[in-house]
Amino acid sequence: LIYSLIADHFLRPHSESTIDTLFLLRNLVISAIISGITLRYFYLQQQWKNQRQAELQARLEALQARIRPHFLFNSMNTIASLIATKPDIAEEAVLDLSELFRATLSTKKMLIPLRDELKLCKRYLHIEGLRLGNRMTVEWKLSNYDESVLIPPLSLQPLVENAIYHGIQPRTEGGTITIESYRKKNTVYILVSNPFDSALSESHKKGNQIALDNIRSRFEAIFDQQAVMKTSQIDGIFTVTLRYPVQPHNN
Repeated sequence: LIYSLIADHFLRPHSESTIDTLFLLRNLVISAIISGITLRYFYLQQQWKNQRQAELQARLEALQARIRPHFLFNSMNTIASLIATKPDIAEEAVLDLSELFRATLSTKKMLIPLRDELKLCKRYLHIEGLRLGNRMTVEWKLSNYDESVLIPPLSLQPLVENAIYHGIQPRTEGGTITIESYRKKNTVYILVSNPFDSALSESHKKGNQIALDNIRSRFEAIFDQQAVMKTSQIDGIFTVTLRYPVQPHNN
């Protein structure tokens, strides 16, 4: 209305003193139509974002639900193997497992601090260490990492579980699992390495790929194309590398 009045004032001949009502009404109708279309566009955009967020949350919960039973199954097998011979240690493992699940199952967040995910891994490694004993050694390389950066929950623990299942368990002599994390500017790098013998681990290859695909899907769902997950096998060492952008802490 204001712009139409200004335009009418400057464009109308000075000899005419009345306001062109038809001109104003026509402009108001056009403005109303354009405004309605614009508001509808923003409304649909917001609805699309809400739907996408809900679908993403449902997808992540479904992927995460596929991890938890497998994790629980393996942990309970470890505890069951200790009950007959080492009941005190088995009881300690049950307490560790209960604390671990209290921390992981109570959260609905898509991202948690990296330090919490590493604590979860340490609890899991402690349980597995009771079963494997001296056959398993863990090397931590965390001197240049940011413990406050965010990561999807239960994303590193399956990698550690795979490292044990495919790299340590099949080998009579066991081996070393290396967990490394560091940050370069706005990018987080996490590497999990383990010894790998393709002949010993061939029967587990499919299960390993399913777990890796699950984690890859979760990272792609949250970080889109900015996250990269790759695997390599060099000189008998299998390494999984995760690379993803640093996320704001208000997510």
